[in-house]
Amino acid sequence: MYRLVLSSCSALAPSLPLQEDFVYHWKAITHYYIETSDDKAPVTDTNIPSHLEQMLDILTQEEGERESGETGPCMEYLLHHKILETLYTLGKADCPPGMKQQVLTFYTKLLGRIRQPLLPHINVHRPVQKLIRLCGEVLAAPTENEEIQFLCIVCAKLKQDPYLVNFFLEVGCYDTQYVYMHFGNQIIENNTGQPQAEEQADPPEEPQVAAAGASAGPTTNNNNNSNYNLVTSLLSLTKSPDGRIVVKACEGLMLLVSLPEPAAARCLTENTELCELLTDRLVAFYKALPQSMDPLDIETVESVNWGLDVYNLKEDAAVFTGKRALISFLSWLDYCDQLIKEAQKSAAAVMAKAVKERFFVSVMEPQLMQTSEVGILTSTALLNRIIRQVTSEALLQEMVYFLLGEDGGPETVATIAQTPLRHRLIEHCDHLSDEISIMTLRLFEQLIQKPNQHILHNLVLRSLEERNYLENKPQEEREPMENGQPHDAVDLEEDPLFGDDLSPDRRLSSSDWLSSSPPLSPEHSKCEGKTEVHKIVNSFLCLVPDEAKSSYQVEGTGYDTYLRDAHRQFRDYCGVCQRWDWRGNPKPFEKCNLDSPFFEGHFLKVLFDRMGRILDQPYDVNLQVTSVLSKLSLLPHPHMHEYLLDPYINLAPGCRSLFSVIVRVVGDLMLRIQRIPDFTPKLLLVRKRLLGLEPEGINIDHMTLLEGVIVLEEFCKELAAIAFVKFHATASSSP
Repeated sequence: MYRLVLSSCSALAPSLPLQEDFVYHWKAITHYYIETSDDKAPVTDTNIPSHLEQMLDILTQEEGERESGETGPCMEYLLHHKILETLYTLGKADCPPGMKQQVLTFYTKLLGRIRQPLLPHINVHRPVQKLIRLCGEVLAAPTENEEIQFLCIVCAKLKQDPYLVNFFLEVGCYDTQYVYMHFGNQIIENNTGQPQAEEQADPPEEPQVAAAGASAGPTTNNNNNSNYNLVTSLLSLTKSPDGRIVVKACEGLMLLVSLPEPAAARCLTENTELCELLTDRLVAFYKALPQSMDPLDIETVESVNWGLDVYNLKEDAAVFTGKRALISFLSWLDYCDQLIKEAQKSAAAVMAKAVKERFFVSVMEPQLMQTSEVGILTSTALLNRIIRQVTSEALLQEMVYFLLGEDGGPETVATIAQTPLRHRLIEHCDHLSDEISIMTLRLFEQLIQKPNQHILHNLVLRSLEERNYLENKPQEEREPMENGQPHDAVDLEEDPLFGDDLSPDRRLSSSDWLSSSPPLSPEHSKCEGKTEVHKIVNSFLCLVPDEAKSSYQVEGTGYDTYLRDAHRQFRDYCGVCQRWDWRGNPKPFEKCNLDSPFFEGHFLKVLFDRMGRILDQPYDVNLQVTSVLSKLSLLPHPHMHEYLLDPYINLAPGCRSLFSVIVRVVGDLMLRIQRIPDFTPKLLLVRKRLLGLEPEGINIDHMTLLEGVIVLEEFCKELAAIAFVKFHATASSSP
């Protein structure tokens, strides 16, 4: 009673010293347990919450009044008298009812408000570790919110000082000597928190005590197994029915996986169920998707962010069936991807492999290998969306190995079926179903734009490595094909985009280009570079005969528009490929195995076959085939320049290049034109309809052929633009 009078009459008497005040509040709590006979009354009916809050305020005030890092008498009292241990015991017993909630809140506020490092003290990290074990024991518990707040503040503290994570790993998961922590030139002793000189003769015994404390309690193991209870508790809370708790638990895991400590990373992947949680939930969300979905819905559903998954079930169902399930799947995929991206390198590799084996191989591969056209289309569209979404290096690498295999050696006709999924996907680019062909071509277009060198090497470059598509003859024996200037050829020297009068802010500097972009073949001398540009560009521009051209009669469809696009896309590709070991010049002839038989590779074979049928395929298929080929042509690799963009290379017998395939198509076209009356007017009408400049009217004969001719003309202009941009980049970067 006397104490209450003092507190209420502070204006009449000086306030008590902080330590005395602190001790009073703590003893008031302990006296409650000595004196009370009613242990059923909720803690909110007692003064315990108020006393705990007063203790926190005193500790905060004390720290604010002292120099940074200096431990005051109140904090010393808390540490020396093991107050946190006592509170843990009371919280575990939840006596009085609701005490666990109060204890969790006290721990959270203590760690959050106090700036000095508390966790290195054995009388802090040991009860914190014990309290961690109480979290997530019961789903939907009334203390879930306090549990997640507590766990997240511990994670945040570990993120600030990553080495402290070693206090939260069980014995066997780390070297106990590692926790002998240094703070500047001092070492914090185990109980009092008083610093002592580092040069002391006898080191403190904290490492051994800490190790014993870490392994004490109900989860003590004697078989040297490792436990990471902080992760285990967070994993439990990711299963909460409360979405907010789940997100906070996921955020806590995100902090923990990023810690650089090797022991923690190893314990995380070897001794917790993190990998299982990631993959099992990914599988469950995938299996909840409808068996059949419109590829357009999959492709166009809004971008997702795992932490901002806001939805309305009625609205989602009204848009298309399965939208909610799709967003849930993509959201969790985004979380897996971001978690792997943030993770310590070795942990990221383990998690990515788990996703590959437990999701891609076990679940997706059977879907992609099935024979049902509806199933193939849906699974391919989903895979395409997955490829688009994955950004972490480790997960991308494992996904690429899943799709293409790990083989990097020369590809032969006999070996193309050795990687069944790769073989099947490439075959689907030429499927009887145009929808499946288009979707699979889109998948590969997405894939070749990802920042992963193995994709391009596996699909294309390994087949061109030895340059055995060339006939091994001296230069003087070659008879290059000459093409005259077409009437609408562009004067490249006066081109508004690349002319010499460009202002500095419009012209790309040499550093913006991949400096290794070479001339198309080593025989082209640099002094004749501009002449070679004219020859190559005009070789593509004049491939389509005049009577099969229609773009010059429609405004805004000129060659210059492709120049601008090629300029931007090539710069983007160079940025992606900058760090790859691509030589500046083609492999020298003397080092090439020109006698080995050339095989363009399964992927290019299918693309060239489809390109050869451009006059007989649907318009949408042609657009997708040429889009993939143009992306490959943009690659800043010398062998790609030579094989896809040099009309003058001397092909070995039986070999074909992109240019030679187009030449054959044009030869076939010239024969067909003679048999179609009013060919040019019909062609112009079809072009205007495609551009929306003419309304749909009566059916036009030979529609597929006419649309194919239009795509062919546009593709040749695009290749001409790409060739010019690449040569310009070479000239800009050459000394």
